[in-house]
Amino acid sequence: MTPILSFHGAAGCVTGSCARLQTQDATILVDCGMFQGSKTLKALNYGQFPFDPSQVDAVLLTHAHVDHCGLLPKLMLAGFEGPIYATAATRDLCAVMLADAGGIQEGEVAALNRRNQRRGLAPVEPIYTAADAARVMKQFRKIKLGEPVTVAPGISAVYWEAGHILGSASIEVIVGVAGAEKRLLFSGDLGSGGSDFVADPQGPKGVDHLILESTYGDRERVAASGVARRAVLAEELKAAHAAGGPLLIPAFALERSQELLVDLLQLMEDGDAPRGDIFLDSPLAIEASKVFLERGWNPALQRNPFEPVQPSEHLRFLAKPWDSDGLERLSGWHVILAASGMCDAGRVRKHLKRLLWRKEATVLLCGFQAAGTLGRLLADGAPRVSIQGDEVRVRARVRKLDAYSAHADAAGLTRWALDRAPVSGSILLAHGEPDAAAGLRDRLIAAGFDAGSVLIPDLDDAFDLTEGAATPRRPSPVRLPPHAAAKLDWHNHRVAFQMALNAALEGAGDDAAREALLRRLSAVVGGQLGDGKPRSIPDAGQDPFE
Repeated sequence: MTPILSFHGAAGCVTGSCARLQTQDATILVDCGMFQGSKTLKALNYGQFPFDPSQVDAVLLTHAHVDHCGLLPKLMLAGFEGPIYATAATRDLCAVMLADAGGIQEGEVAALNRRNQRRGLAPVEPIYTAADAARVMKQFRKIKLGEPVTVAPGISAVYWEAGHILGSASIEVIVGVAGAEKRLLFSGDLGSGGSDFVADPQGPKGVDHLILESTYGDRERVAASGVARRAVLAEELKAAHAAGGPLLIPAFALERSQELLVDLLQLMEDGDAPRGDIFLDSPLAIEASKVFLERGWNPALQRNPFEPVQPSEHLRFLAKPWDSDGLERLSGWHVILAASGMCDAGRVRKHLKRLLWRKEATVLLCGFQAAGTLGRLLADGAPRVSIQGDEVRVRARVRKLDAYSAHADAAGLTRWALDRAPVSGSILLAHGEPDAAAGLRDRLIAAGFDAGSVLIPDLDDAFDLTEGAATPRRPSPVRLPPHAAAKLDWHNHRVAFQMALNAALEGAGDDAAREALLRRLSAVVGGQLGDGKPRSIPDAGQDPFE
C-alpha cells in the first residue's frame, strides 16, 4: 500500500493541526489540535473526526499549544487507546494546558446552559472535561530528541529541536524497512533562531517529503536580538505609560507570557521602562510557569532564563477569579498579561470589555492573530467590536509587536527548508493562511525547489506518497468549502452588520429617519421570509460557547 497523508487541520489556516499518515500496517496522527478563529471553524471542534479514532495506532505530538494538542481528550473519548509520543516538557505542559481547556469548557457550558434554559433551548455538553484531560495524560510516552523510537508497526520517529517553545519538536517519520524506507519530516511550528529562551531549530538533511509550516511565509521581520527586542518593548511601555492608563497584553499562556515577564521585569529593574505592578492574570500561564522553572534549563546559556518568573513585590500571580476581578478597581499605570493571545477566550475578554473604550488604555498584541478572532479584528483596526454579545467602541491605543513571535519568518522558513535538502519528493505547505502559503511557495521556487514539487493542501486534502512525488487523491468528504478555513464567515458578517446598523441608527437625523431605515430593512428581511412582515429571526448558528 502506498502511504497516504491527509491534512485534517492547519491546512488553509493556522489552527487545528492534525495530519494523518496511513500505511499498510498502521495509522498515526501528527498532532491533534483545536480549531480557533471564526465560529464556522470552531464548530469543527464539536463535530465528529473525519476518521475513525479507534483505528489510530499512535499520536506524535510536536508541542503543547492548544492548536496542536487541544483535541487529544476528545480523541480518547472517541475510541483512541494508543500512545501519545511527546518530549518531557511537552508532556508536562500538556498536563496543565488540557486540564485548563477542559475546565474552561465546563465553566462556559454551565453558564451557557443557564442561558439556554431561560431561552427554552436544549442543554449542550463540553467537548471534554478536566477529568477527561487527566485521563488522556496516562497515554503519554516520553521521547528524547535525537533518539529513534518505534511508534507503530513499520513506523519509527526521530524528534528534532524546533526552537518554537519549550519542548517543541520537528518530527522525522520513517516508514518501511531499512533500504526501502520513506522519510517524512514534519516541521511543526519553527522558531526563528537566536532566542534567549530556546535553542535554534534543527533537522536532518535529505528527506523524501517535507511538511512545512507557513504561518509567516509571506513576510519578513527584522531580526531582533534580546537587546533589540527589549528596546522595542521599552518604547511601547513608555508610550503606554504616557497615555495615562494601564497596558493590557493578550498573551499566549505557554512561552509568550513567560518571555514577556522576563523582559518586563528586567526593563523595569534596569530603569529602561516605567516601574509599575505587573499582573499575570491567567491560571494556565501561572501553572505553566512552574513547568518552565523546572524544565527551562538552557545548555547554551548554562542557566534557566525563566528563573525570574515567580511572584514578587511587583509581579503578582492572579490565580483566583476574585483576584482578577479586583483589577477593575485599579487606575493609572500597571501592566496586565492575560490569556488568550488571540483574545477569543479566557480572562482577557473581560479586560478588553472594560478597557477598549478608554482612550488612556493601551492594548499590545504580541502574536499571530488568526482570521475571525477578536485579536485579528483589533489588529486590523476595527472601530467597534462585539465581546460576549456586548458592543464596545475601540478608543484605546491598539499596538502590535512582532519581536516576540515564536515563528520563523519567510526568510527563516526558506533557510530551514534549504538546510533539509535534498528533498526528493514534495514539499507540502501547511499551517498558514492562503496568502502566507502562496508567498512561501514563491520563495521556495526562487530558492531552487522545483515548482511542481511545492504543494499547498486545503482542509481534508489527501495525497498518495508515491516515489518522487505526493499525488493528490480523490477528495474525501470535506467539512468546509474550499479555502473557507481562513475567511470571515457569516457570523462575523452578522456582527459587523449589527454594529453598522447601530451606528447608522445613532447617526440618523431624527426618529423618523430611524423608523424609515428600520422599515426598509424589515421589508428586505420579510421578503426573504416570503410575506414582508417584520419578525425576529432565531440565531440558528450560535456559537455554543458565547
